[in-house]
Amino acid sequence: MLQFYNDLTRRKEEFRPTDGNKVRIYVCGVTVYDDCHIGHARSAVVFDVLRRLLEYNGYKVIFVKNFTDIDDKIINKANEEKTDTKSIAERYINSYNEDADALFIKTPSYTPRATEMIDEIIRMCRTLEEKGFAYNVEGDLFFDIKKFRSYGKLSGKNIEELEAGSRVEVNDKKRHPMDFVLWKKSKPGEPSWISPWSEGRPGWHIECSAMSTALLGPTLDIHGGGEDLIFPHHENEIAQSEAATGRPFCRFWIHNGFVVTGEEKMSKSLKNFWTIKDVLRLIPAEQLRYFLISTKYRSPLRFSWDEVRKAKKALDRLYGTLERVKQHRLTAGNECHFSVNINDILGAISDDLNTPAALGIIFDLFREANNFIESGIFNEKDRQCFDEVANFCSEVLGILRMNPDDWFHSAKVNIDIDGLIKKRERARKERNFKEADRIRELLLKKGIMLEDTPNGTKWRAIL
Repeated sequence: MLQFYNDLTRRKEEFRPTDGNKVRIYVCGVTVYDDCHIGHARSAVVFDVLRRLLEYNGYKVIFVKNFTDIDDKIINKANEEKTDTKSIAERYINSYNEDADALFIKTPSYTPRATEMIDEIIRMCRTLEEKGFAYNVEGDLFFDIKKFRSYGKLSGKNIEELEAGSRVEVNDKKRHPMDFVLWKKSKPGEPSWISPWSEGRPGWHIECSAMSTALLGPTLDIHGGGEDLIFPHHENEIAQSEAATGRPFCRFWIHNGFVVTGEEKMSKSLKNFWTIKDVLRLIPAEQLRYFLISTKYRSPLRFSWDEVRKAKKALDRLYGTLERVKQHRLTAGNECHFSVNINDILGAISDDLNTPAALGIIFDLFREANNFIESGIFNEKDRQCFDEVANFCSEVLGILRMNPDDWFHSAKVNIDIDGLIKKRERARKERNFKEADRIRELLLKKGIMLEDTPNGTKWRAIL
């Protein structure tokens, strides 16, 4: 049974799609004005695993992830670089796609851009105005939150409390401090589109409502994103979507926790982030992916290089067992000896996407595989059970996708490893052990561990 924690009801619920075997998912994408950081990677990987799990269970998933390609930050970036917003957006959409491909993120069914769906956005804005949920002030169209009686049902916030403690920038045009813009009149020189209210551009929140409704219909099965989007973004999405359609907007709201450095959320505004590209210059993509799923998705994930190194060591153990199994000559017998199997792993991860619990069971099974091989009882049936789990790791978790030999040589260092090994071998033959040790230490500092064997020196990346 699949069950997820639903932020709308604040409890775990069994998941069943409304339309037979079809699951409609919308995940908020990035605002494309810079390279993405590890916080973005976590959200991408979490919802990729969710999608893969649903597909593994036989569901047909329609997965939509948007790009916000018009925004104040994009405009500011374009002004700084003396270029146009379209060029900025295109550059960083390509950058995001490169990161997603490197992390084995499945391509969404649709990747709409806000600027490509202006007609749909204007149409929803007009509906809201006609129904009395929106008001126009000098070309800016606002949503009137007091007209939507259940405002605050996702975040648990109360309108009166919001008004009393509002930190929103004072705007005399608004009837209520928390009213939000649906359509924004553009300033001179800014990109704009013709609308019934002004030459302007869409507000941030209306983009997602219009895109998700156009591509997936009025009611979603799952809406996802980082926990920082719960308020105001997702709260506002609910208000404007349900006001426009008269239908429930989404059944399951799922949010991933922050990536933190020290005690703070990783973010561009705090300048305490590592970009995905920076990290992948240093470590294999599977190592980062493993690190991102090693903690429960709703909990904060503390980024440190010590924890990232632990992910490498964990994958080394798994790949080491995978290598032993591939090389092992099977023994006689047709009885599976494992005390755990794929059903135990599915049971763990199906309980609110509990990837750490699933990884723990996978390690138990791999540990048993090592014991069976050492005991000489690893047979064809054992191999089938093991392969089923290894395939799950690849297809759902996005790890163990490589050949073990390729994994152990996947170092991200700009040095001539083989050349240094040959130089060390010459030093050893000449009994220049000081030089040989120096080279070993140099490689170790670069994340390369040497192992002297009867068949020569082998190396493995340990960072």
